Amino acid sequence: MDSELEARNALRSKKLLPVILAIAIFMQMLDTTILNTALPSIAADLNEPQLKIQSILISYTLVLAICAPISGVVADKIGTKHTFLLAVVFFTLGSLFAALSMTLTQLTLSRVLQGVGGAMLTPVARLALMKAYDRKDYLRVINYAITPALIGPILGPLLGGYLVQYASWHWIFLINIPIGLIVLGLAFFHMPDFKGAPFKFDLHGYLIFAIAVFLITYGLEYSINGAHKWLALPLILGGMLFLTRYWFYARRKDKPLFALTLLDVRTYRIGLNGNLVARLGISAMPFLLPLFFQVALGYSPSDAGWLLVPIAVGGLTVKPVVTRILKITGYRNVLIWNTAMISFFIIMIGIFGREMPIWALVIQLYILGICNSTQFTAMNTLTIGDLGPDQVSSGNSLMVVNQQLAMTLGVAFAALFLNFYVGQHWFPTENTEKAFQLTFISMGVLTLLATYIFAKLKRDDGDFMAGRKAAE
Repeated sequence: MDSELEARNALRSKKLLPVILAIAIFMQMLDTTILNTALPSIAADLNEPQLKIQSILISYTLVLAICAPISGVVADKIGTKHTFLLAVVFFTLGSLFAALSMTLTQLTLSRVLQGVGGAMLTPVARLALMKAYDRKDYLRVINYAITPALIGPILGPLLGGYLVQYASWHWIFLINIPIGLIVLGLAFFHMPDFKGAPFKFDLHGYLIFAIAVFLITYGLEYSINGAHKWLALPLILGGMLFLTRYWFYARRKDKPLFALTLLDVRTYRIGLNGNLVARLGISAMPFLLPLFFQVALGYSPSDAGWLLVPIAVGGLTVKPVVTRILKITGYRNVLIWNTAMISFFIIMIGIFGREMPIWALVIQLYILGICNSTQFTAMNTLTIGDLGPDQVSSGNSLMVVNQQLAMTLGVAFAALFLNFYVGQHWFPTENTEKAFQLTFISMGVLTLLATYIFAKLKRDDGDFMAGRKAAE
């Protein structure tokens, strides 16, 4: 009788595991997208300049980039259940502390705690799902689990705009608490506790790499901060020195955190570099657009939230046909021309500004969402497509870090350009619209550089993955 009860409980836990992952992804995606429309209100309430509030975004994505490589290591050591529970606790507590924050420093530190939880939340749940289900069932359950990731970007800006307008910005963090408690309760009773085989983690290499990423990112951040601008150059140079140190270290190390042999794979090298540059402009848009709509054009938070919806809807629309597009046109053509289109639409926002009719802006943002979604799928699949079986794990980890770093740098560069143009006093101080327009143009041009990187691809690169040719 006891064995039958245990079997039923195990089956119930297995069925609930995709639900746990789905709620966790929804919470994280909602938090990521709900914050953007609230930035001007947060700045006003905390008595901070509206154009220098980017640290609450940068701190979160930076911690994701730094902590992502160790999520699997922690899960293998203490088990998927305990790691996931810790992740939910960190994320929920970070949300609570963020809602209670009285200063920008307190809010930034709270976002760091959220980032520690967020770095482990989804990867560990995915790992548990992978170990709980057979390979033939994994694709089905993971597709079910990631559906909320498509809903979050649509709901987030709207919910954020209305909460800020009719309640207060604190609620964009408080809303995570009941969701976190639900996930915590489900995971406590139904999350399986898988552990991995013991292996030696490259802690030395990880610390060198993490310090390099931290110094470079905060060097860019301090270049915006008038009181601490003198720190910018030493931090950036220090970060470059640590990156150089890691390069020589990884060449000598037998099994480094990120093997330099990954860069010997041509498509991986091109995909990684193109990913970084192309995502700079794409990642800057969720930061720039809500500020532009509210600070420069005078829209309400709810109206700004509605204007972000077309981007998410465009991404959702094209998802089912991206594979077919790649099969018809090939990776090289898609990545070159799609990158150029993304750059073009970002620049158009800068050129026309408020002169663009609202209907034209909505159509443009919808197409931009289509291009963004196509770009992500093409870049991600091409980057790891030619890696060998022994390279996939390390290569995928480095790609995830690269993506998070691009998101961090995208916001940092956008804030840097924006504050630079405002600081030149080329325009009346009460009107920052032209500074925003120049920032959009600058980010669009920066994104366009990725077309040069993708032009190095061969015409048949990725043809096997896209189904354009059979395996040899």
